Amino acid sequence: MIVLSGADVVLPHRTLSPGTVVIDGSRIVEVKAGVLEGTAGTRVDLHDHYLIPGFIDVHVHGLEGRDTLDLPDAIRAIARGLPRYGVTAFCPTTVACPPAALRQVLGAVREARLARPSQSARVLPAHLESNFINDEYRGAQPGECLRRPPIPLPAADLASTRGDVRTGPPAGQDAEFSGADILGEIERGRPDVGIVTLAPELDGALDLVRRLAGAGIRVSLGHSGASFDQAVDAVRAGARHATHLFNRMPPVGHREPGLAGAVLESDEVAAEIICDAHHVHPAMVRVAVAAKGPARIMAITDGTAGSGLAAGAQASLGGRPITVRDSAAYLDDGTLAGSVLTMDRGFRVLVGRVGLSLGDAVLLSSTTPARELGLLGHGVIAAGAVADLVVLDRDLNVVDTYVNGGLAFSGRH
Repeated sequence: MIVLSGADVVLPHRTLSPGTVVIDGSRIVEVKAGVLEGTAGTRVDLHDHYLIPGFIDVHVHGLEGRDTLDLPDAIRAIARGLPRYGVTAFCPTTVACPPAALRQVLGAVREARLARPSQSARVLPAHLESNFINDEYRGAQPGECLRRPPIPLPAADLASTRGDVRTGPPAGQDAEFSGADILGEIERGRPDVGIVTLAPELDGALDLVRRLAGAGIRVSLGHSGASFDQAVDAVRAGARHATHLFNRMPPVGHREPGLAGAVLESDEVAAEIICDAHHVHPAMVRVAVAAKGPARIMAITDGTAGSGLAAGAQASLGGRPITVRDSAAYLDDGTLAGSVLTMDRGFRVLVGRVGLSLGDAVLLSSTTPARELGLLGHGVIAAGAVADLVVLDRDLNVVDTYVNGGLAFSGRH
């Protein structure tokens, strides 16, 4: 047994100051107020620290020079690196790519999910910022890989169905695939696909929302110029997620609320938000939390391979070079290409600049994503829950990270 005693323990509705958490194997077996002395097992004194559930990042493209599309071992390397930043589970996230690359990355996700190495974050099913997005709102997504949803949706033998309309310019052999090919890879790799981002205003998109949602895939609305009504129709069709709220979608207007307005208004949709104080102003994060409540907002990094690297470093996003700056990552043409955020820094922004309580910051960073992804026993500190935990110092820096009851990272030495 491991006894973590003396920390301020952040529970779902209160904080024990001090408290004790007892781990036996991979599970939390006891949570008590006060400090336990003379207990059997390994005792860790956590006075003057916080103990919170591990961070769950549902949108991360890379870390420390590795991009999810850098095969074959990038996803395992990212999983090894994330506990340093308090992350205990994550959705490897891809930009739009050809079918062969998608097939390979889903295979890598499968291998990493089924055989999680020790001292690594859990690899969850992938988040595909898919080929089915609006070219005008693609941002750093490769336009040559964008496709329209197949019309009509193929019933069988998806890889052989071609003839749909492209949304991006031709690009050599990358032009030799269709939206049906992409859908075929998604459906063949179904257990390894957790979230698919798409633009609901594209022709055929609502049928695709129904198809994916019916297969148990979480449909996210993003990289989209959808009107309020189009977004509402997508929610009625089964969309339950919004990709990096406010980014790569039209701004909220008082006469035309657009996609962002529909997300803020809908109780059925949980929204991601990038908490680096650059992609979204802290005041707008407060607006989103006030509108939807902390139980319907998920803090994400949208981290790239530039996350964890020094300003000026070079990395890649989907095979294209990016440069790390203090605030974010950028393509060579100056296009904003995701963040360089890590979840520990995002948590400090939520508590510091946004002004959330520790409990609400934990909801955004751990509890809400766990619930939305159906991860039972994750994202909370409670008897019977999985022992995915983070120890923070008083400045909210990561000291220790436990994954499945084992110490995956320690910054004590």
